[in-house]
Amino acid sequence: MAEPESTVINTNVKQKDPSTALVIAVTTRAIFNLEEEHKLYLEKGKEEYTRHQQANQDKPLPPGTAFAFIQAVQYVNKKILESNPAERDLFDILVLSNNSPECGMRIINSAKHYGLEISKFCFVSDEDSTQYLKSHGVKLFLSADRTDVCNALQRGVSAALVFQQEVQAPSTPLRVVFDGDAVLFSDETDQIFQEQGLEGAVQYERAMEAIPIGEGPLKAFAMHLGKIRKKFGQEKSPIRTYLVTARSGRDMGIRAIKTLREWGLPIDEAFFMDGAPKGPILAQIQPHIFFDDGLHNIQGAQNVGVPSAWVP
Repeated sequence: MAEPESTVINTNVKQKDPSTALVIAVTTRAIFNLEEEHKLYLEKGKEEYTRHQQANQDKPLPPGTAFAFIQAVQYVNKKILESNPAERDLFDILVLSNNSPECGMRIINSAKHYGLEISKFCFVSDEDSTQYLKSHGVKLFLSADRTDVCNALQRGVSAALVFQQEVQAPSTPLRVVFDGDAVLFSDETDQIFQEQGLEGAVQYERAMEAIPIGEGPLKAFAMHLGKIRKKFGQEKSPIRTYLVTARSGRDMGIRAIKTLREWGLPIDEAFFMDGAPKGPILAQIQPHIFFDDGLHNIQGAQNVGVPSAWVP
């Protein structure tokens, strides 16, 4: 696999081993708020956009939706290295950008301004930059472009679409919320629900209770997150993970819990909403990122200021 057009290694950051690290790739529009610049690009074209970025290269970009998540991930790395300076199971952040390296100076300067520990900036001029994810060992890809996310999922990489929103940076520890079906789990029960309604789905779950649910698109990322999470005791962990699912606890929760146990995936808290809106519980948890496959749930999360990522 060819290297991306231009990869800038950040020499100020300790480079991680991609075979052991949890590599997260974010696009520039996921980590910074580039909505005005993107509008300029769409309306005036690439040259005008490039001119604007070069003229403003020393002006830091405002934080975007995934910004607080990346900051919290850095905090986890700090805690891991405090307890074991030789640890190699770390988070590794790289930025994947369709900008040219000339345009990219503003991205690099913005990351430096905020003290973000991004190890690599990959500037890719190809239409489909997701072809480089596997060669970098990426375990999670966050983008503001739906096509990118779909391409990444088809390549077998956990991926989600972030929508630009004003995000209050919540405090540490890193808090990650997963939806169940079609996110952590496969959508097998969802499909039964569509075809046979709730009664059919409940009967199916009861019949399948002893058999773990199939893997969903974000399982691989969740497992790696869980592996890092297990390095710490319950009390001292700088990572907290949550399951917030539309399933009901009484009829459809047992199989979900059994599946997580079978996978060995540590979840700190599970909420079975029985179809109730997720916004109020998310407002309480205040996660750094919330993954869901339902756009109405994403909307509900955004309404309470929770950074959200849609798994299409």
